[in-house]
Amino acid sequence: MYYFAYASNLNRKQMGERCPDSKPMFFATLPNYELVFAGWSRQWRGGTATIKLFKGEIIRGAIYEVSERDVRRLDKQEGCPGNYGRLKVTVFDEDGSPVEAETYIKSGQLEEAPPAREYLAIIQQGYRDWRII
Repeated sequence: MYYFAYASNLNRKQMGERCPDSKPMFFATLPNYELVFAGWSRQWRGGTATIKLFKGEIIRGAIYEVSERDVRRLDKQEGCPGNYGRLKVTVFDEDGSPVEAETYIKSGQLEEAPPAREYLAIIQQGYRDWRII
């Protein structure tokens, strides 16, 4: 399965620890969504990343190929079902070709909340890993 990462799982070190079978594939964009931080994480002591529909915006992320075993690991890590749910999305690769993938989105209506500095640093490292910034 193709998994679209847009936040802390962009961090290749973290993703390798969480999903040892995963294979980093390519940079991708998700149109008409924006990245927000919402809810409260005891682990991170702040809001955690999710996506929400927003016409005209795009989210920059990456595709990993993941095994069924890694999907189960991701579900557990993301608290799916419950805290997050899986969402089928169409992303676009560097050439603009559509690619079907799954990603995670927070469940319910949550208030936006700032992320913890440490959580943000992991996401920023992931952006550097993929040369997004």
